[in-house]
Amino acid sequence: MKLPIIKHLTEFIAENDADFVLETIETLESLTEVSQLKDEELDVIGELISNMYGAIEVNKLVQEGMPQKEALNSFMKRVMGSIDK
Repeated sequence: MKLPIIKHLTEFIAENDADFVLETIETLESLTEVSQLKDEELDVIGELISNMYGAIEVNKLVQEGMPQKEALNSFMKRVMGSIDK
């Protein structure tokens, strides 16, 4: 996950709508079923999907009243904590 990408996507969601990102996630998930994709291509798609889900989560925290910077930091701490386990 890349914090600058999650931040950018969170701003996109704030300006537009989370539905755009959710529909993009569905499209990318569908693409993963293409048998001709190479592992490297699947890795890129997976990274995009994880960043988009991250932005959705950060957006939820912001909607609950948390400042964006704090929401981003809180989310990344949660991600790093789950990786360390």
